[in-house]
Amino acid sequence: MNPRASDAGRKGRAASLLRRVRDNLWPMLQQAVAAALSWWIADDLIDHHVPLFAPIATLVALNTPLGGRGSNTVRVLVGVITGVVVGDLAYALLGHGTAAFGLAVFAALLITLVLDGERITMAQAAVGAVICVAAGRQAGTNRVLDALVGGAVALIFSQLLFPVHPVSLLRRAESTTLSGLADALEFTSRELDAPEEERTARTWEEVRTVYSLLDDLGRARADSLSVAARTLHRRRDRQPLSREMADALHLDLLGNSCFTLVRRALSLDAACQREFAPVLRDLSGALASFAAAPGSRPVRRHATRWALGVVRNAPDAGPAPAVAMWENVRLVVQDVLISAGADTKAAERAVREGAEEVQLPEPPRGRRS
Repeated sequence: MNPRASDAGRKGRAASLLRRVRDNLWPMLQQAVAAALSWWIADDLIDHHVPLFAPIATLVALNTPLGGRGSNTVRVLVGVITGVVVGDLAYALLGHGTAAFGLAVFAALLITLVLDGERITMAQAAVGAVICVAAGRQAGTNRVLDALVGGAVALIFSQLLFPVHPVSLLRRAESTTLSGLADALEFTSRELDAPEEERTARTWEEVRTVYSLLDDLGRARADSLSVAARTLHRRRDRQPLSREMADALHLDLLGNSCFTLVRRALSLDAACQREFAPVLRDLSGALASFAAAPGSRPVRRHATRWALGVVRNAPDAGPAPAVAMWENVRLVVQDVLISAGADTKAAERAVREGAEEVQLPEPPRGRRS
């Protein structure tokens, strides 16, 4: 095994872990405070005998990526209420028997499948039906009360106190995706530079992780649009979001051009691979620079200048594999420029003419969620 690749892999995993903790620490703190508040309301203000399900409802509602918490809360409430109503009817008709359990769960699942189809709604409905059949009507009533308390607290936290900023939500996904692309190119460059006997044959395994990041980016785009449309505090953010959305959409093309570059690089002969190893390393550096703060204009300018420097003196002639490889490199650079906000034609011209920089607009402003 290549020791350099092994060390880099450990560093990459450590960096990924730190990013995961950083990105989730604030939402986790919100969940903890919201759950404690739900317990206090149900236990002290309402004098609930066992207010167990209120904080559980809050945690289930908020335990979803930022941007989907409001919708998740509604799904929890719909599921609980449906399950309790169905369970109450089953209990009244069939009592506590096995048939009542089976019928109540099936009916609750079927109804929520028709109403919503989301797994969380169906699961909450089934649990509500089971509780109601097992413990009777009062338990079902308490379950609804707990869900209302927990759901109300979740909505207050997600929609009023800490509504996610749609541009910031999208930026986090962009940063993660750019970091993943940078890591993939860096890993590939090390493989190209390593002696044949030290290569790990894990390049595509490393690169494939970026596919899931691009899927996450797609979900972040959908969540951002949902937040801007449904959250009262964020409706004014639709215009800056539309601008950022255009840049984020081009990251899909950047991902595809990076995948094509990796595939072509791995098909080169050994001498040509060593020639292009530093090129991929330079591209990785530009992407990592961009990922550090995709909402900063100075960072975007630095990243685009770096990327343009990679192709400024690129040869136009030579062996066919090398010429084709340089065309792929130019395409990656062009996609970096457009993802940073450059006009498509301006990006094409800058790459073709070997420009030092390209004009970039001021990025839309995002705020902390």
